[in-house]
Amino acid sequence: MAEVRRRHPDVWVSVSVTTRAQRPGEIDGVHYHFVDPAEFDRLVASDGLLEWAEYAGNRYGTPATPVRQRLAAGEPALLEIELQGARQVRARDPHAQLVFLAPPSWAELVSRLAGRGSEPPEVQERRLAIAQAELDAAGEFDVVVVNDDVTRAADELVSLLTAPSSACLEQGSGAPTTD
Repeated sequence: MAEVRRRHPDVWVSVSVTTRAQRPGEIDGVHYHFVDPAEFDRLVASDGLLEWAEYAGNRYGTPATPVRQRLAAGEPALLEIELQGARQVRARDPHAQLVFLAPPSWAELVSRLAGRGSEPPEVQERRLAIAQAELDAAGEFDVVVVNDDVTRAADELVSLLTAPSSACLEQGSGAPTTD
C-alpha cells in the first residue's frame, strides 16, 4: 500500500480505525485513526464501520462515511483489509471487487515477516497461522495479485481500481499486514 500511495498519490485509500497503540512515526488520520476500545465499540454499534475485525489482539475497521461519499460521487475506493473484513464487505456489497494480495511463496512470506524483526517469535507464529488461513481463502476473491515485485503489484492493483468497470475495490491481504 505504501508503494501504491507513493507511485499513485491520486488514488484514494481509506484510512482504517484501530485500537492498537500508535507507533513512532505514525500520524493519526494519515496511517490510521487511533481510537480507544470504547470509541471503537461506539462505531460498531452505530454502523459507522463498513467492516471490522480483530487481528493480532487489536481491532481494525473501515470508516463507512468516507467510502460511501467516494462511491456516491462515482469515484473508486481502495480498502486495505484482511479476510474477515473482505467477507463482511462481500456480504454488504456483492458487487465489490475483491483483490487478494498474495506473497510469491510461503518461504518468502516467512522470510519477510522474520526480516522485519518487529514482533517476538510467538507473535510471528500467530501471524503465520492467520496468513495460512488467508491463503486458503484466496479463491473467495475476484482477482489474485502476486506481490513478487512491489512496483508491478502496485501498478496492477491501481489498474484494476481504475478500470472502467471498477466502482469499488477491496483488497484482502494474504500476507501479515504491516499494521
